Amino acid sequence: MRVARLAVIALVTATAATAQPASGPAADGSPAWFVTHDANLPSRNYAMMCREDIPKFCGGQSGQALRICLSTNKSKVSQACQDSLNSPGQTAGTDTSNTPNCERSVICATAANNAGGVRQTGGVPRVQWRSEPLNMGYRPAYPYELPPGGDGATSVGMDSRDNLWVLQRVMPGMPQLFKFGPDRKLILSLGVKELGHHLDKPHGLAVDADNNVWICDTSGATVQKISAEGKLLFTLGQHGRPGDWDEAKGQRLLWQPISIAFAKDGSAYVAEGHANESPNDTGSSDAANRSGAARIIHVAKDGKFIAQWYGNTFGPGKFFQAHDVAVDPRNGDVWIGDREEYRLVVYTADGQFIKTIQTRNLTCNIAFDKAGELWLGTGQDGQIVKIDRSGKVLGALGNGRGAGIGQVGETGYITWDSNGNIYTGSTGQDRVTMWVKP
Repeated sequence: MRVARLAVIALVTATAATAQPASGPAADGSPAWFVTHDANLPSRNYAMMCREDIPKFCGGQSGQALRICLSTNKSKVSQACQDSLNSPGQTAGTDTSNTPNCERSVICATAANNAGGVRQTGGVPRVQWRSEPLNMGYRPAYPYELPPGGDGATSVGMDSRDNLWVLQRVMPGMPQLFKFGPDRKLILSLGVKELGHHLDKPHGLAVDADNNVWICDTSGATVQKISAEGKLLFTLGQHGRPGDWDEAKGQRLLWQPISIAFAKDGSAYVAEGHANESPNDTGSSDAANRSGAARIIHVAKDGKFIAQWYGNTFGPGKFFQAHDVAVDPRNGDVWIGDREEYRLVVYTADGQFIKTIQTRNLTCNIAFDKAGELWLGTGQDGQIVKIDRSGKVLGALGNGRGAGIGQVGETGYITWDSNGNIYTGSTGQDRVTMWVKP
């Protein structure tokens, strides 16, 4: 297993040590590609990069108050300050659960408690695609104004009336879920009062056929269904109580719920698991939380349990993570983004394995558009790519990871309006990108 893991990491990172190619030409209907690195991203230290702006606009403020003040004055501060505020990774302090992201998984960086870690701690090589025409003819725009002081706009979803829902990571006391109308104006702003608790680590969002919105609190271990009017309809799991779902025991707990997708009958597939890692490993001292395996849980539209299946890391039909999930509108197949393994894993609607597809990119976000075509958000690789059902890249949107126009910190899920325009959030930035259809 250790040898297999190292082989996968060596293949996808394209490091000089493994002599992997750094680029490839356009071929067989796919655009050209090239390897880039994170080394030249803007500084994340906004306090340092905004030091000349702070006395002018935010004198005497510090901590989150300073962040909110600078964000409020973003249009007035220096370009260096703006770039820092927009830079990937501005999410420190918004995960209030204190849940370790990664401790024992072999993909983690080497540490005292994880001597076998293999992830690099320096710049990460990333593959980008060169579409002709640029961005497939789509044009980036930023028509939505999120409340100041928040961090990553982790996910977006469009309802049937072209209302855009946005889920954001913020400090306690601030609204976290927003609904914007077709005119881009804010309709609803929901926080603790409406949701019942502060979301520890907001992640995926999806809107069902009845215009209800389902949201994931990954570290908080809940999935909530909310009406179009902003009323909480029900909660799956228990806030702050991660664990295994064991229907036979009447134990209905969630572990790192990340994203949601819907079948034609309205039932929901919940993807659980950033990885098979601490503090949810097999052998946990918590009897209700022993598995820790990434999984898919299938529930009816009222939240009643239907089935679940597990990743268990390696081999045919296995997956290490379930970072996103999408249902193929043509046949009901369930597609899973196994992010850190750079692969897609496909199952039937009832959990029977079909195939695994290896890719050159992080498989962070998966979505089918209204025509049934497949798109992949590459996360920190900084693009949205259109692919066919064999995994072949057909085109790409996005100018890589960063803070500039058409760049993104980390793609934050994908949705479409009725005109075919594409929308994505950014896990590490407080903005929503609209890709205007040509």
